Amino acid sequence: MKKVDIRKHTLIPKHVKLSEKEKEEVLKKYKATIDDFPRILKRDAALQGINVKFGDMIKIVRKSSTAGHTVFYRVVVLT
Repeated sequence: MKKVDIRKHTLIPKHVKLSEKEKEEVLKKYKATIDDFPRILKRDAALQGINVKFGDMIKIVRKSSTAGHTVFYRVVVLT
């Protein structure tokens, strides 16, 4: 059976792991802590192939018909 890379599917938005510096900039920009952001499971199919660990921040870029694109942030959790 052929494996399918789900990250290349048209309905899956782009997921990018942020560096620690970028993560700190996001936290500062929104005057928030890591606990204020929504979570994403490490085993989420969209994260396969991305070397993530607990506490990493993921930037999700979704296409939007009104804004062109929108950016969301999630924090990686184990369960």
